[in-house]
Amino acid sequence: MTQALLGFAAIFLLALLRVPLAFAMGIVGLIGMGVMRGWHAALVSTAQVVHETGFAYTLSVIPLFILMGNFVAKAGLAHELFRAAYVFIGHLRGGLAHATIAACAGFGAICGSSIATAATMSKVAYPSMKKLGYSDSLSTGVIAAGGTLGIMIPPSTIMVIYGIVTETNIGKLFAAGVIPGLLTALLLMLAVVVVTSADPDHAPPGDKSNWSQRWAALRGIWGVLLLVIVVLGGIYGGVFTATEGAGIGASGAFLFALARRALGWKSLLEVLVESARTTAMLFALLIAATIFANFVNFTSMPGDLKDSITHLGLSPVMVVAAMMVIYVVLGTVMEELTMVLLTLPLFFPIVTALGFDPIWFGVLIVMVIQIGLISPPVGMNLFVLNALLPKVGLGRIFKGVWPFVVVQIIMLAILVAFPMLSLWLPSFMR
Repeated sequence: MTQALLGFAAIFLLALLRVPLAFAMGIVGLIGMGVMRGWHAALVSTAQVVHETGFAYTLSVIPLFILMGNFVAKAGLAHELFRAAYVFIGHLRGGLAHATIAACAGFGAICGSSIATAATMSKVAYPSMKKLGYSDSLSTGVIAAGGTLGIMIPPSTIMVIYGIVTETNIGKLFAAGVIPGLLTALLLMLAVVVVTSADPDHAPPGDKSNWSQRWAALRGIWGVLLLVIVVLGGIYGGVFTATEGAGIGASGAFLFALARRALGWKSLLEVLVESARTTAMLFALLIAATIFANFVNFTSMPGDLKDSITHLGLSPVMVVAAMMVIYVVLGTVMEELTMVLLTLPLFFPIVTALGFDPIWFGVLIVMVIQIGLISPPVGMNLFVLNALLPKVGLGRIFKGVWPFVVVQIIMLAILVAFPMLSLWLPSFMR
């Protein structure tokens, strides 16, 4: 127990010294294993982790889904999604904000990344809201919160990583995220209604579109619908695995971008380089987290924690609720993916020992990450928006996002209280 606690303390110290967390976890894990098992065993174990992670077939789903999302973004489908949502509801008070959330949900269904969704929608939706007279606080709050839907609505890079680390079925995790993702989108829209009702000046209504404009906008998103139906329908239906689905999705997105003449040699190179950069970052985190997890699992900490919680006499649901509170607090001061990879070796064995479904816990983890992505002061989506919209102050972005943080915390409580919201769709899969 003491060795593991020293390991966690060392990681936080290195993080304060601005050492990248992937390096911090890897260094501490290697040194910890060396001290406890000997340096030869530690080096062999580390080499094995690097080799197995680099050559794991199941992990190829990560770069393929990233590539698919980048091709889709390059093809300009986010603009089509936003326009389709806008022509139907843009004339309502707060309609552009609702359209942004709907477009984020649609883009998330083919992107799988929260940061990419928020960054793309800041370029697509913010200029329209600014032109119509929306307040900067509401505009940026909606984009930041809507962007988080990119990791709940499948395909989701975070779900893939969770599934690989915990050996949970990725297809079932994808299915589990559908209902929570749609419910979160609805609650975010409800938050927009509350904010605009309290202060109508936040969001003046736009112009009403006629039905010919609406049908034209719907025709523009057929590529999104086709890609989602083929990829997710094939995975859910058992026609192909998640890895095969990712390959088909990346190929389809590439062909669609070609058909729209959105890809030249220069833009193709940009997509490939960006995909490789993101993949390298995620693999570095995965390798480092696995090295550190091996060290933690070799200590007595997981067993000691499990015994301590058992002796407390808390109900299993209360234990999970306490974990969620810890995650929400940590999410305000730590990068979300690192936070989860750091704590899964401790929390996951406890959750499974208590008899809970790992698929349900996976959805809770994604929801916690969503909250962390928009929680001041270190929410990643907030800093992405601040970088892309430098004229909007960070304080204004923080102010605008709080109603949506509250909504997502309420959604987390709902998911804890009603597990079937996450488990109903996966129950139909083989």
